[in-house]
Amino acid sequence: MVLSSRNPVSDPLAEVRRWDVVADRYVTPCGEGQMVWRSWGEGRPLLLLHGGAGSWRHWIRNLDALSPGRRILAPDLPGLGESAAPPQPWSLDQISAIVAQGLDTVIGSRQACDVAGFSFGSLVAGALASHLKARIGALMLIGASGLGVSRGNIVLEKVRSREGEAREAAHRVNLSRLMVADPSLIDAQAIAIQAWNSDHARIRSVGLSTSTVLLDRLPDVSARVCAVWGSRDAVAIDNLELRVQALRSVQPAADVHIVPEAGHWIAYEAADQFNAIAGRFLAKSDHSSTSAISATLDEVKT
Repeated sequence: MVLSSRNPVSDPLAEVRRWDVVADRYVTPCGEGQMVWRSWGEGRPLLLLHGGAGSWRHWIRNLDALSPGRRILAPDLPGLGESAAPPQPWSLDQISAIVAQGLDTVIGSRQACDVAGFSFGSLVAGALASHLKARIGALMLIGASGLGVSRGNIVLEKVRSREGEAREAAHRVNLSRLMVADPSLIDAQAIAIQAWNSDHARIRSVGLSTSTVLLDRLPDVSARVCAVWGSRDAVAIDNLELRVQALRSVQPAADVHIVPEAGHWIAYEAADQFNAIAGRFLAKSDHSSTSAISATLDEVKT
């Protein structure tokens, strides 16, 4: 399925809309509302979990490369994007349980899959993998925190009180401070995605970044583990080696990749490099046998 066209000019969200219109859409319970899922393709499922204050749109430059031969699942996490907020006070385990319940509904309770999580999504992915054990064959952690290591002092501009060009400029500044290392790569699509995600975020996950919530769960993960950081990731740049050491203290066989000159949103800024790393790592799972009992999907489609 080839839908991508980089750097759209007239409509910066054109690529998002193209993928959205051909997605299979599902809803599963989430708090007092619903968690929204999108799916493309067929094959071994690959669950993509986006970052904090984000949505499935974080993966827009990866869907083409990762979808051949796989069924891509890209939900909006609870309290983010189009998904309802989780019950308060929310926790990582609560959110991962909501995701696990939804995953069982969408693909079946015995279907194996692989998981990739970006930033906050990596924490959810780790918690999910520790809970589902052997059902998760491969776990990718992208820009991961939650390893008991401090993060950089990143001050973001407030955007919701601004309008027009001033609001767009603030989003550009925030992308350069947190998400993208090379300001010249912040295009209209990145700004439009950032703006939409920011407008729809209802939970803040930044407080988990310096905790040990991921580190504490990784010993219980039986999946193969791969971690990817950009060498200029604003969250990790001051102590990247400490993050790698922490990860390998509990997952010594983990594959670790540091992409030169890339920032936090590596799957967007350095999409070609990221897609190549992910493709090689996930290929090891593509032909493994999976024991699956399919769930009935018609009742959850919208």
